[in-house]
Amino acid sequence: MKRPGGMKRNMITLHIASEQELYASYLPFLKHGGLFIKTDKKYQLGDEVFLLLTLLQEDKTPVAGKVVWINPKGTAGNRPQGIAVHFGELDNGKTRNKIEQLLAQLLRSEKPTYTM
Repeated sequence: MKRPGGMKRNMITLHIASEQELYASYLPFLKHGGLFIKTDKKYQLGDEVFLLLTLLQEDKTPVAGKVVWINPKGTAGNRPQGIAVHFGELDNGKTRNKIEQLLAQLLRSEKPTYTM
């Protein structure tokens, strides 16, 4: 889908069904929070994306963000190919807070994630 002016809009529907998957995908070190998304679709750093996000058994939540990290195919440590999306300021921390409530017990874990 192209916007006027040629800017591409990327829509991603993402359902994270387990706490372990959410933990591995969550990026707490980003100011507004973010998620890693497994994908083989090509993105560039700075690309704007619109997520239609379902966390565990919650309702779908729309969240806008930007690509801030790319794991190319064959990334070290058997990390999956994909992108990290930093939630936008308009979300005002709501999605970050929701994720941190869902992961309250796991956030102190030393388990590796998809990015670190």
